[in-house]
Amino acid sequence: MKSLLPILPLLVAAPPLAVQTTADPALGIWTNPHRTIDIRTEDCGGHLCGTIVAAAPEAVQDAHDAGIDRLIGLSLLRDYRRVSDTRWEGIVYVPDMGRTFSSHIVKVAPDTLRISGCLVGQYLCRSQDWTRR
Repeated sequence: MKSLLPILPLLVAAPPLAVQTTADPALGIWTNPHRTIDIRTEDCGGHLCGTIVAAAPEAVQDAHDAGIDRLIGLSLLRDYRRVSDTRWEGIVYVPDMGRTFSSHIVKVAPDTLRISGCLVGQYLCRSQDWTRR
């Protein structure tokens, strides 16, 4: 113990070793192309999910017209599993249609996600580019 005393202050003052983490690049707050909906994406039990955290009045009205009483807090992206560094597959809920669709998300740029909803598997898809807030 006596031989450690001279270096003990250095060990205490040394910064902890950095632990490298690979955060999911899809996590964060994203807005749709019309800037009418913001979602927060997060890890939900090992899958990616996304919940509406902000909505413009026109989005709220469209959802209300489709029978959705409360848009904020609604789960829009569900059960997405990561299939590559830049791609996830899951289910998207489209509030103004009141329907869920098979979906995939592709990270097309550091601050852009392309979210696609598809009628049949990965075919007959419609996509939107969402940007990070």
